[in-house]
Amino acid sequence: MINKDLNSGIILVVDDYPLNLEMLCACLLRAEYQVLVADTGELALEIAASQQPDLILLDIRMPDMDGYEVCRRLKASPSTRDIPVIFMTALSETDNKVQGLLLGAADYITKPIHPQEVLARIQAHLSVRHLTQLLEQQVERLQQEIQRRQQVEEQLRQVNTLLEHRVEERTTELLAANTQLKQEIQHREEIEKALIREKELAQITLESIGDGVITTDEQGKVEYLNPVAEQLTGWKNHQVRGQSLSQVFSIVDELTRQPLENPVEQVLHHAEIVHLTHHTLLISREGTEYAIEDSAAPIRDHQGQIRGVVLVFRDVTQSRLLSRQISWQASHDHLTGLLNRQAFEQKIMAAITSAQTEEQNHVFCFMDLDKFKLVNDTCGHPAGDELLRQITALLQTRVRTADCLARLGGDEFGLLLHGCTLADGKEVAETVRKLIQDFRFSWQDQVFSIGVSIGLVKIDGYTPDLSSVLGAADAACYAAKARGRNCIHVYEIQDEERAERHRERQWILEINHALREDRFRLYAQKIVPLNSTTDSKKYYELLLRLVDETGDLVRPMAFLPTAERYNLMLAIDRWVINTFLQNYEQLISQEQEQQTECLYMINLAGSSIKNQEFIDFLKVQLTEHQVIAQSLCFEIPETVAIASLSQTREFIQTLKQLGCCCAIDHFGGGMSSLAYLKHLSWDYLKIDSSSVKEIQTAKIEYALLESVNKIGHAMGVKTIAEFVENPATLEILREIGVDFAQGYGIDQPQRLLR
Repeated sequence: MINKDLNSGIILVVDDYPLNLEMLCACLLRAEYQVLVADTGELALEIAASQQPDLILLDIRMPDMDGYEVCRRLKASPSTRDIPVIFMTALSETDNKVQGLLLGAADYITKPIHPQEVLARIQAHLSVRHLTQLLEQQVERLQQEIQRRQQVEEQLRQVNTLLEHRVEERTTELLAANTQLKQEIQHREEIEKALIREKELAQITLESIGDGVITTDEQGKVEYLNPVAEQLTGWKNHQVRGQSLSQVFSIVDELTRQPLENPVEQVLHHAEIVHLTHHTLLISREGTEYAIEDSAAPIRDHQGQIRGVVLVFRDVTQSRLLSRQISWQASHDHLTGLLNRQAFEQKIMAAITSAQTEEQNHVFCFMDLDKFKLVNDTCGHPAGDELLRQITALLQTRVRTADCLARLGGDEFGLLLHGCTLADGKEVAETVRKLIQDFRFSWQDQVFSIGVSIGLVKIDGYTPDLSSVLGAADAACYAAKARGRNCIHVYEIQDEERAERHRERQWILEINHALREDRFRLYAQKIVPLNSTTDSKKYYELLLRLVDETGDLVRPMAFLPTAERYNLMLAIDRWVINTFLQNYEQLISQEQEQQTECLYMINLAGSSIKNQEFIDFLKVQLTEHQVIAQSLCFEIPETVAIASLSQTREFIQTLKQLGCCCAIDHFGGGMSSLAYLKHLSWDYLKIDSSSVKEIQTAKIEYALLESVNKIGHAMGVKTIAEFVENPATLEILREIGVDFAQGYGIDQPQRLLR
């Protein structure tokens, strides 16, 4: 009986005999099949490729191309090779049938054709194909769920045309699939066990970590609180399941006290990780406040859909308190609690900006206590500290909330009066002066009257910068002291000149005291070769520092200009030479342990080079230390060399005779002097720092430095670039071909002698 469910297929009939075509088409149409016909092999191949019939009835004997060739081409094409082919033939020889089957034919029908046999065979093969397609679909579904189905798929694709073989192969495949499924089941069981272990481990982790963890569902309802979350919120896990997070997790901004947005709702709305602000407070069920840091992240399933939110937060109350303390200490004076100098300077810069942009006027009062040193020297530092604390408390009673009071250092205070005219500032300063004048400081059995000298500076739209304000205030305060102390002075232009003379006198005293008290220190900074891999010698430049009375290090540019102006460099250069030579054996023993040779570069002032007594002193010292002379190189500034050319030439000759090297320092600032300097016997040329500092951004400076380097090499000397502050500058110098480099980007100066 014909199965009508399978009669909807498309049958291609290929036969060059019209009567056969007519008979077969009538038979197939009665059976409700769709029929395509072809009377040649070429047409059959074309129709099969384009129409994709479900089955092909193919005559073997045709004039242009026989059925075997058509079958061979059908099976060779990926698009038609799976279409079942039934040969129609009048040939009964077994060899012909075998040949057809070997070419991939599914069956054969012997002419004359019997319609019932044709329909039965067609239905059988369509059934087989239908079953095959069902099997392939099943295999494909299995492949999606079980990743290791390639063997099964490969076996299914190898189903041959013979039904017996198909059944046998399918049985084999099912057995293999069963084995595979067992393996998959075992694998899944192992995965489930691993997941259970991971879940248990995650649970233990959640209960053990120091962070609070809250999870919610996709509606923001609480599902879980770990023990830390329970402790910080004041709620138990079983109490809050199913509740809204806002009922459990109450957070506010610690600065404004305003409620903050629910982080879980933010995650659900934006579908991304959310971090709270740095000023978040968690208020527990009991009202306890905790400073917290937290983040909330979506929980997604394997399809990427959000199934909930995890909120992780930690108690940072102590660290935030410590951070505030550190921040406060960084900006406040530890003795008085007032702003320190650095923080106060930020306030002044802000005042300058507001004066320039908002046309506001401010006044800066620079206050220096008049008798602080007397109290300190008479009663000791504890008394001085107590005096500063009492003065601070006294000043705070007269300072407006909008104003800013600071301790600038020592016995100096600063008061910034915001939105204040100069006339009003003078009144405030006078009030402060009288307040301190009337104050009496008692320490043990002694009572002291304390005065204050106040310098006033107006800050308005014409004020250029911070340094001008500080310089003017310092000058005005000095003028107040010069007028007899305990008075007020408003800044005038000539005050700076007087203050500068005062500072110079102070530096003269300080330098002389430092020489007598041995408060100078020698430091050394490395000079490194840039392009040489064979130079094993170590190079250093000796640098000078001064230790002031408070023990702080003072850089040379603070005091050397005064020393040069008032002829103190001779004494300083003598101190440097004496100190270095006296301790040279200690230095050289350290280097000999490392088996390295060293060269030390020492700066000399122009006054020393031109002073015969100093030259004689240097001869004596270097003659006594002939071995040392070979390790010394004296630096002479370009300006000194050109100003005293003949004396410089003689000095260099003397040094050469003693075995020393010579370097010209700050070369490049006066290129016009090259005609004179090229005849001097230099060993090293130190390039002026102004060219080095701007070499990255200024093309002219790059070209100038490159020219100076070439000039040095043309003179037969090694070149050294100073003030190298970063790797980029160092790389440019290496490309140009500079021989050596030094600077804070390479090495920080180190104390030479302890």
